[in-house]
Amino acid sequence: MRDAQSEQAVMDDTRTVRRDPIPNDLSPLPAERFGIGEARHLLLRAGFGGTGGQVRTLATWGLDDAVDHLVEYDDIEWPDAPAEDFSSSIMREPTQAERRTYRQALRAGDEDVLARFRTRRQSAQRADRTQIREMQRWWLRRMIETPRPLEEKLTLFWHGHLPSSYRTIENSYHQFAQNQFLRTNAAGSFATLLHGIVRDPAMLAYLDQNDSRKDEPNETLARELMELFGLGRGNYSEQDIKQGARALTGHTFVGNEFVFDRNNHDAGTKTIFGRRGDYDGAGVVDLILGRRECAELIARKLYGYFVADLPPIGAELPRHQRGAIRELATLLRRSRYELRPALHRLFRSAHFYHADVMGTRIKGPADLTVGAIRTFEAPPRSLAVLIDAMDLMGQHLFQPPSVKGWDGGRAWINTSTMYVRQNLLTFLLTGAKPEGYQGDTDDALYDPTRLLADLAQVDPAAARDTGSVVDYLLALTLAAPAPGARERLAEFIDTHGGPRPDVVTGALLLITALPEYQLC
Repeated sequence: MRDAQSEQAVMDDTRTVRRDPIPNDLSPLPAERFGIGEARHLLLRAGFGGTGGQVRTLATWGLDDAVDHLVEYDDIEWPDAPAEDFSSSIMREPTQAERRTYRQALRAGDEDVLARFRTRRQSAQRADRTQIREMQRWWLRRMIETPRPLEEKLTLFWHGHLPSSYRTIENSYHQFAQNQFLRTNAAGSFATLLHGIVRDPAMLAYLDQNDSRKDEPNETLARELMELFGLGRGNYSEQDIKQGARALTGHTFVGNEFVFDRNNHDAGTKTIFGRRGDYDGAGVVDLILGRRECAELIARKLYGYFVADLPPIGAELPRHQRGAIRELATLLRRSRYELRPALHRLFRSAHFYHADVMGTRIKGPADLTVGAIRTFEAPPRSLAVLIDAMDLMGQHLFQPPSVKGWDGGRAWINTSTMYVRQNLLTFLLTGAKPEGYQGDTDDALYDPTRLLADLAQVDPAAARDTGSVVDYLLALTLAAPAPGARERLAEFIDTHGGPRPDVVTGALLLITALPEYQLC
């Protein structure tokens, strides 16, 4: 287990070297400054990392082509998961005949019939819990294998910004359908996402909107739509929420489909943000999208996800962050919330590649897990074990902890999660399972030969030279130098007979144990 000093080193990661300040805008990085380190940073932040060969390829392409390749991912063929892979009927609504039979059994006190209904319901719930576990493995496998990493990185981002949790709604297919909706629009229009989420069965169930009545509107969806999803705290009034809740009445679902129940919709005049009209759910969303604070919130969220962790809304930001976020917000408004123009600008900016930005974010569980597999070309071994480890590290796919999503940043790091993080990396590189799992090891051996082959393509002799191997491994795995790491790794490799595959695996274990490895 890591000690408290190591844990604090991850969280503080202080720098002593003086540098030029971070730019206050998103002016482009000069093309000649886009090299191996910048390409690695781009792959880590706009995806989940990559091999040395992939990093070198992006660096060779240059900044503009590298960013285009990642952002314009629709040009890369990659199959969506067919809906038929997952059953849409496990948690189906009872038929009218079943409802009649159940009501009759209740009136008659027929315990045998009622018991059959309970048994059927319990069987469906067990099958649904099995299916959500299959979905978790499916999504993790997709993150590992995708040639469109930004698509999955953005889907994960929206899963945290517009979250619903299986633990609450207990309908795996609704979670799957929401996940597919987020993925389809991940780099598209936030306006489309916000309009769609108020019609999404998973979200409607999660926030109890299906229980809202025109004579007694439920305010939860309206509140989260303004506070968390669209405007941010302090940019609306309680009256706006009450009137927004009236406008959203009638939004419900039947089975797996959204339904607008006109008989349950309050069609009266509402006053929202000082504007009067007979607004419905779409009207509320349009009012939110029309406010300057909406673009500012999404710009802030994008910046916090891709660039640097930010304090809660309302806290003062440094000038460089205010300037970058303001520019992103302006781009979002001008593009009518199309995300790709903002992403292109951000990923091309000198701000994004500044030394005080690179290597300063704590890897989330998905970044750590998927990144290690993609960077080291390690076997995933057991997706079930990986899902459990991610849960212990604080990120359970399809089950965000609350409507706020995951806090991220320093919340990822504590004594318990650091222990799991190291066990996970050891499992990927050696097959040794954490204590408590059946069996001691996984038989699939990790072979770093392909990792060294990337180095040999540049210089065949370098793959046999300890110093060159150490420099390559450190450049591949760490954004910032770890004091003394080069010397200790070189000594380890030489002591154990040179850069043979098994020795390189040992060196990788030492690198992944460094506090700096937890940063991206």
